[in-house]
Amino acid sequence: MVRGDSFACMTTAAPRYLILADGQFGPRTSKTANGCILFTPHQVVGVLDATQAGRTAEDVLGYGGSIPVVGTIAEGLALRPTVLLIGIAPSGGRLPAHWHAMLAEAIEGGLSVWSGLHTFIGDDPVLAGLAARHGVEIRDVRRPPATLPVSTGRVRDVAATVVLTVGSDCNIGKMTAALRVRDDLVRRGVKVAFAGTGQTGIFIDGKGIAVDAVVADFIGGAAEQLVLDAAQDADIVLVEGQGSVIHPGYSGVTYGLLHGSLPHALVLCTQPSRTTITHNPWVPIPPLRDLIALHDAVTRPLRHAPTIAVAMNTADLAVAAARDAIEAGMAETRLPVTDPVRFDPAPIADAILRFHEARLAAR
Repeated sequence: MVRGDSFACMTTAAPRYLILADGQFGPRTSKTANGCILFTPHQVVGVLDATQAGRTAEDVLGYGGSIPVVGTIAEGLALRPTVLLIGIAPSGGRLPAHWHAMLAEAIEGGLSVWSGLHTFIGDDPVLAGLAARHGVEIRDVRRPPATLPVSTGRVRDVAATVVLTVGSDCNIGKMTAALRVRDDLVRRGVKVAFAGTGQTGIFIDGKGIAVDAVVADFIGGAAEQLVLDAAQDADIVLVEGQGSVIHPGYSGVTYGLLHGSLPHALVLCTQPSRTTITHNPWVPIPPLRDLIALHDAVTRPLRHAPTIAVAMNTADLAVAAARDAIEAGMAETRLPVTDPVRFDPAPIADAILRFHEARLAAR
């Protein structure tokens, strides 16, 4: 069975993931694997990477506990997974050629294959045929829904407070910040929803639309639909951001999200050690104050969304340096600043609650 309905709930039973990241399992090279290990570790039975076999997720990433890294599909099958999950999100989203044989072996071993690549696994006739014969599912979550509207500003009518994470660059922690804050708000009893807009967020939350695979005219419509759906049973909607307004390659999806989700407020995600845009060293990352002013200008024509907090990714800094960067960020912006993974997400959650309550009072 081949599926690509990324709007639907993934499955009624919790999947058991064997994550495929062969040769690429690491802090910066396996974004999807890392996100699932961080937020759904109870569903990950192992990671396949022959170059790291014998280690654990904790050894490789610094988190993930005793989740084992194995070297072959056969070793992975012994862990009793139900799904082979593609654990990388490379630029261009293509399937590494030598992985084809591993996917075939996994399907023959009774595993479904879930992928967030731009290369649709279900379009491969050999793999699709194998899946049909073995009665397993190929799910390409980056395949967009068949019909999407053009955005028309319908989000203006929702009662929920909509908060979008934006970034100084790509792959900087927008999804992670939103999920960490969501979990903090859930613990407080807040009715909060996460709107997943990328493949990793969809795997973690079980629903969403990978907006970077949507035809440009309909990115805003996809974001609008996600917010409308999420707001039906939530007081606060956290929209997963993508790209950056200053990224020469991925700013289109950022603007689509901004205009489609029409956020009431923004959380700016940044990495203090990163000074230029990824793979584009000719594009310097502006100071935080300038980025905040830029987002103010960008959002003002449709619905002004002030930046109310900053999420810093300090994973590559020593603890003392990380705390210094956070203090400097607070001094520069006069906003709450934290690393929501390394430290406490509460400062960002508190800022969102204050904004939400002020908005309700104003209404």
